[in-house]
Amino acid sequence: MILQGKRVALPSEPVVHKQFEAHAAATPDAVAVFCAGQRVTYAELDARANRFAHFLAARGHGRGARVGVCLDYSIDLLVAILGTLKAGAAYVPLDPSYPAARLQLLLGQMPDLALIVASPATAGLVGSAAVEVVDLDQLSDQLADLPATGPDIPVTGDDVCYAVFTSGSTGTPKVTAVRHEGWFNLLNWLKIEYGLHRGSNNLVVSAFGFDLSQRSLMTPLFCGATQNLMASRNFDAAMAYRMLAEHDVRTVHCASSTLYLLVDWETARGGDTLTRLDYVLFGGEPLKARRIADWARREGNSCTLLHQYGVAECTDVASSYDLAEYWAGEHDNPPVGKPAYNTDLHILDERMRGVGAGESGEICISGASVGAGYLNGTGPESERFTTIVVDGESRRLYRTGDRGYVTPAGDLVVVGRMDAQVKVRGMRIDPADVERALGRLAGIREAAVVITYADAGEAELIAFLVPDGDDLAENDVRARLLGTLPRNMVPARFISIPRIPLSPHGKVDRAALVEAYRNEFAGSPATA
Repeated sequence: MILQGKRVALPSEPVVHKQFEAHAAATPDAVAVFCAGQRVTYAELDARANRFAHFLAARGHGRGARVGVCLDYSIDLLVAILGTLKAGAAYVPLDPSYPAARLQLLLGQMPDLALIVASPATAGLVGSAAVEVVDLDQLSDQLADLPATGPDIPVTGDDVCYAVFTSGSTGTPKVTAVRHEGWFNLLNWLKIEYGLHRGSNNLVVSAFGFDLSQRSLMTPLFCGATQNLMASRNFDAAMAYRMLAEHDVRTVHCASSTLYLLVDWETARGGDTLTRLDYVLFGGEPLKARRIADWARREGNSCTLLHQYGVAECTDVASSYDLAEYWAGEHDNPPVGKPAYNTDLHILDERMRGVGAGESGEICISGASVGAGYLNGTGPESERFTTIVVDGESRRLYRTGDRGYVTPAGDLVVVGRMDAQVKVRGMRIDPADVERALGRLAGIREAAVVITYADAGEAELIAFLVPDGDDLAENDVRARLLGTLPRNMVPARFISIPRIPLSPHGKVDRAALVEAYRNEFAGSPATA
């Protein structure tokens, strides 16, 4: 089964920062970025980025180089990113919301960084790096002497534009690289398909290290709009909501769990700021539709919710679905829609053969979206980048490890992870299936299911539940769940908690859940 994305021609040089430069030339006085009370125009941002690009080029950090960026959200962050791209190099986000120990682990996976851009507030986090750490403020006099015009450095669609860290099955983070052509194709699709324009002002609400944040950072600059940045290292719902209301923000890109928090904030205060947005583009984890259903169906809500699917290895987004169709339909699991431009989705069996319509298989991605692969990668995960022959033509393909199927309407539905399945009492189970069943029970606001192991080594499921009102009785939840699931899929324990913790990326932090409630596990000392 293949879902084919619309074929749309790309320019001969599909390079992302060239689009920003075109806006800087056409609308130099338009506001490019707002942060902490400061506004910088397209012309000013372009000039500052050009000077940094000349600085990098003079040091030999041009095409093929990799520049680490460890900065809080700021104007300097965009200067560093754009300047790196203009120099022909690729930037590598080093998220300052991570602990120093985590950043040291990540730096160990990137021994060939050219340098790292940091600030006095973040330099200590990367002090262990074996490369030079520079501060744009301290370089201000040196940069001022460099040309404000762009460097004459050829950059092609095949060049790597950024590389992000993603978790690996071995437990060691992997660094996956994205090419300019893929990134350009993504942003061009968003711009054309959803009519984004110079008024499509954005607010970044996700952590810098998240793959989703890279397109959130660049989409408004690709469209000539204003990028709004919160002067906060960690997500602050109150600040985010205030900025949405005060700065004519029209679009937000976020993880599903971050959307829940914003909806909760609006609902508790009786506001309508979110409902008046043009788009919220979200995904990254299974959608708990009940968490936003009442808000989404509110009278007068004109915000379009785009439920999206993708992986960091393939330029973040591969498909999109307007949830307005979901509320009007009878779907049990919200679809993630149809492919992006120049992107195909393949549903394959274990022998890499296509499955029939409605049949479940592994979701694989081909086309312009497929990234450049893992940097310095030699492990089994590198084999996920492979080739497949379709109609006599060999295509590069990425095996996501996700399970899915295609609806009669031609929309992709993701049902879980191939590697998340575990055998419980001899039967193979995906915790996501249990979470969906729990989410349909009255009185449960949110649920997360983790895998633990008893002393004898047998796998068990533990369910963490956020009540929607009164406390939940464990036996009552178990009895009701037995009405919809076979006994082997019913968790061994049900633990009520006030909230589900989120990672810096805004996703459910299962490791934090397990650590916080470890003492409540009877004979379950470890997790998968």
